[in-house]
Amino acid sequence: MRSAAELRSVLDLVGASKSDSEVARLTGIPRTTVRDWRRGSRASIERRPASSQRCLYTHEFSRLPSSEYAYLLGEYLGDGYLARCRGGVWQLRISTDALYPGIIRECGLAMEAIMPRKRAHTLPRGPRCVVVSMYSKHWPCLFPQHGPGRKHERVIRLEVWQEQLIQRDRETFIRGLIHSDGCRVIASDRGVKSVRYHFSNRSEDIKALLCESLDAFGIPWTRPSDRQIAIYRKDAVGRLDQFVGPKR
Repeated sequence: MRSAAELRSVLDLVGASKSDSEVARLTGIPRTTVRDWRRGSRASIERRPASSQRCLYTHEFSRLPSSEYAYLLGEYLGDGYLARCRGGVWQLRISTDALYPGIIRECGLAMEAIMPRKRAHTLPRGPRCVVVSMYSKHWPCLFPQHGPGRKHERVIRLEVWQEQLIQRDRETFIRGLIHSDGCRVIASDRGVKSVRYHFSNRSEDIKALLCESLDAFGIPWTRPSDRQIAIYRKDAVGRLDQFVGPKR
């Protein structure tokens, strides 16, 4: 059985226009195996758990469009899921509310900005749900938080490159989180109307990511319950209204 590292070395040399014989000589891997790998056979590759399986492409994460990625990451952490399909392809699914076509469109445009050669698809799932999706082999690399079980039942930590992208566009990251698991409401406090933002999620790690981003902007927040984060001060709401605002 060969390792994924050996496969990566072989494919790198194949990509450099080396012949099967040259690759075999440079790597010590039999020419017949090199030939099979060139043709796409993966039968002898070391298998890894689905939750940790990644493509063998070397990604330049710093070149991702930071605004669209930050937004889509926020959406994924709230209402996103990766489904494994045939041939090593994955489907990114973001569940959205059918009442907000603007959010549906923004989610699809973010996917297409990240994968410019592909198109996002929308599929109704009941009277109030629309799933925005796209197929790619690269989704587990771009969303390494994917894993078995529900998000609130496992650790959610960002990679260094994800943190760097978010630091460029924290506004859109917060926007994606609130569009997925948050809301902007008009409350009545003793007969006086006031605008508030609420965010609800069962994952302590995901709530912490939102709070860290709010702290970075100096936006105060409270925690009225275990699952909920609230922003209610007038100046804080006004700041969020600059880049989040009502759902449309």
